Amino acid sequence: MPAHESRSTGTRSIRRDVASARATLDAVERIAGGLATAILAALVLVWLAVVTLASVVGVGLLLVPAALRALRAVADRERARLSRWGPEVIGAPPVPTGLRAALVDSTTRRELGWVAVHATVGLLVGLIGLTLPLNAVRDATFMLWWQLVPPADATASVGLWTVHNWLGAVGVGLLGVGWVAVIVVTFPGMARLQAWPGRRLLAPDRGTDLALRVSQLTATRAGALDAHAAELRRIERSLHDGTQNPIVAVTILLGAARRALARDPADVDAILERAQTAAEQALAELRAVVRSILPPVLTDRSLADALAGLAATCPVPCRVDAAVADRCAASVEATAYLVVAEALTNVAQHSHAGHATVTVRRYGDQLHVQVTDDGRGGADERSGTGILGVRRRIEAHDGTFGLTSPPGGPTVLEVRLPCGS
Repeated sequence: MPAHESRSTGTRSIRRDVASARATLDAVERIAGGLATAILAALVLVWLAVVTLASVVGVGLLLVPAALRALRAVADRERARLSRWGPEVIGAPPVPTGLRAALVDSTTRRELGWVAVHATVGLLVGLIGLTLPLNAVRDATFMLWWQLVPPADATASVGLWTVHNWLGAVGVGLLGVGWVAVIVVTFPGMARLQAWPGRRLLAPDRGTDLALRVSQLTATRAGALDAHAAELRRIERSLHDGTQNPIVAVTILLGAARRALARDPADVDAILERAQTAAEQALAELRAVVRSILPPVLTDRSLADALAGLAATCPVPCRVDAAVADRCAASVEATAYLVVAEALTNVAQHSHAGHATVTVRRYGDQLHVQVTDDGRGGADERSGTGILGVRRRIEAHDGTFGLTSPPGGPTVLEVRLPCGS
């Protein structure tokens, strides 16, 4: 096999290994989040059972509305979790007022079915997902500490045998490696299994889904038009306040050069030099405006290269960690670029940060972009820092936008954009 083909094969193998490791880590995080909502679902299920038993004698009827609101709150938490890791699960309308209307509501009935399944199957999957990594770590490191514990405690995680010598310790270590293999193979499927009841039962009815979708698209269309108008105003201001002034100066200087040519030719060279400087300044500012619309490097090379250019010009030290093997749609990459540009502008102007990090990943059909800084926090999209425009851009792509910025920091802006499979 030629050397270049061998290197190419090795590179593809490394990429597959890295992708498998990331998928496993994502599955662990998803299962852990599912375990949290499963515990809440189990508590709500117990409460619903108590309220149902109390309702037999009439006492629990007063508690039914509160129990149904608790059910809706846990279901909405699961909807948010599922939307974070895949296609959005649209939220349900408020719980109907009146006991009879709430009990006959189809959404409430599906939520009751979901809470029963998630509180049992989801909880079991979550506990397995918590136990297996602990077993893997325990057995994989067993050879480091087995001699430090009492002989009766020197056993494998599943208690198959008690270790008395190094041969047994090596066997436990190999068992830990086996646990890792089991985790890599099974955890993505376990995460999908845990999420399936929620995606099946918590999605709204088809008619409701369509009505909500139409309403959502109407809102995002209006937001996209507002964002487009704001972008046009920004470009107009940049051209008017920036590029136009040097061009006016060039015009004035050329006129002065013509007059000086007839009156005092010795002054013409200095005037033309000033005109050339003004023309170069106008050209530089015009290029800056063009790059702010859509940088050529984004078209000619990649999103990672374009973001690296942004980081290089940011006054705050910025690290870019972009691992996107395949190109996304041009509109998606342009939106991701503009989001990062706006975020870094805010970091430089408002955050008083010492460092910023831009992380870009593609998971399936979604592009994840995260901008983090260690500044003073307190960012708010209502404060006029351009964050509202970022949200509107993201929503126009049916993406999701999240901003966490407690006082004192850190500030984390997280965006997910659908980009096709």
